[in-house]
Amino acid sequence: MQKTFPVVVAAFLLASLLFSSQAMAIPPVYKRSVENYTMPDVVLTDQDGKKVRLKTLLESDRPVVVEFIFSTCTTICPVLSVGFTNLQQRLLPDTTRVRLVSLSIDPENDTPKAMKEYLKRYKARPGWEFLTGSRKDIDKVMRAFDAWVPNKMAHKPLTFIRLQGGGWVRINGLMSTTEFLDECGKAGVR
Repeated sequence: MQKTFPVVVAAFLLASLLFSSQAMAIPPVYKRSVENYTMPDVVLTDQDGKKVRLKTLLESDRPVVVEFIFSTCTTICPVLSVGFTNLQQRLLPDTTRVRLVSLSIDPENDTPKAMKEYLKRYKARPGWEFLTGSRKDIDKVMRAFDAWVPNKMAHKPLTFIRLQGGGWVRINGLMSTTEFLDECGKAGVR
């Protein structure tokens, strides 16, 4: 009887922990809002060196998800990019159903070659674009999304999901993959 008592107590504690963690609704650590943004009509450069009119790209007939990153970031950007990788994995085999757009906040260093290597590192598939441009144009875009910061090291974890019919879901903060995929689903990204 004495030997089974610790096993029973351990099992009870484990069951209690599992039950309580499933029963408790843990609030997200990110903030979600719906915003309207007016995009500047700027021409940026993609990872293949091609010129892209941003306004046209973002106003596509497909769902669009946007993030601001830079290729040498070791903190926030990898977490955001893993979310894009996981979303593309979920969309297989047709990853082009959703347009994923990573916008460089370090245009002085994010050349097409650097951006292409970054996308390769995250196993990007068709449908994921990485864009850069002049500092002036990148700042215009960041200001349009109310995401401008004085330097790249001060950037925030922001994700934007365009809603069908207009408007953008603005997510401020880091999300788990499950939360990111759930937010995309709520916004009509499937």
